[in-house]
Amino acid sequence: MTTPSEPGDDRLDPSGPGDERVDPGLSAIMSERRQLINLAYRLLGSLAEAEDAVQETYARWYAMSRQQQEAIASPGGWLTTVAGRICLDLLGSARARRERYVGEWIPEPLPDRTEWISGRPGGATLDPADRVTLDESVSMAFLVVLEAMTPAERVAFVLHDVFRYSFAEVAEIVGRTPAACRQLASSARRRIRAAQTPPAAPAAPQAGIVRDFKRAWEARDINALIGLLDPDATAIADGGGLVSAALHPIEGAERIARYCVDVAGVASDLAILERTVNGQPGLVLQLDDVTVAVMAFEVRGDRIKRIWGVRNPQKLRPWTTD
Repeated sequence: MTTPSEPGDDRLDPSGPGDERVDPGLSAIMSERRQLINLAYRLLGSLAEAEDAVQETYARWYAMSRQQQEAIASPGGWLTTVAGRICLDLLGSARARRERYVGEWIPEPLPDRTEWISGRPGGATLDPADRVTLDESVSMAFLVVLEAMTPAERVAFVLHDVFRYSFAEVAEIVGRTPAACRQLASSARRRIRAAQTPPAAPAAPQAGIVRDFKRAWEARDINALIGLLDPDATAIADGGGLVSAALHPIEGAERIARYCVDVAGVASDLAILERTVNGQPGLVLQLDDVTVAVMAFEVRGDRIKRIWGVRNPQKLRPWTTD
């Protein structure tokens, strides 16, 4: 299998060359870390789980003898294969866990790389190797559609359509024939078309609509909020049973607007900040400078069609130093 860091490879976010003056073997292996994090996040929808999967991948590499490592022609390809298989197994077990999840499950939101916080003591900036490249393949709308796929569909689709691996390479990871992997990816594309997920709206117009929503929310202007929402808009919250949040989707512009105004009434000192969420304009809610929610939006035309609000504190690690 070819690796994402080989010369001439135009796959998503190829890793740059490492510092070979220190240890060429170690440098080549560690240069794959960012690519693996990017792959694992898109497969799992969770940064925490992606980090665990990559850590397990490296643990398996270093569990081998030096002779076994040197016998591998493409270490980058080996790492990708192992990480992909780990993610495939995790996706299978995640389905069972999410059936027991309290309320709605939303993928873990990511901040703009310039605002990424590790969550470690002191709020040190996250290692650049652990940052996820933000593009249309990590928009919240796209990730939510991926959640509806079977584990095999998701792995085949992400590897082939997003990271541009051949179906022969995908087959090695998924454990099926190339023809079967082609069918899996085709089925995944049909799911995307059925979900009617539109291309991301241009950043500037979408940012303006989100900004208007923020201002109307701060003013508790129900009519203005309704005017910014699609009549059939849906709002979904994720508290994970750890904090209060709507357990079921809120349907309709008026119901969403009234819910937002009610929230503002209960938390009068709530700060609403404009931030980039998974590469697109979003909002961050703070109380006493602590992030308590992150909101992502899907905008169609000049109206907000969907809102995802993540309140589960375990999913807000990159957003807060607490």
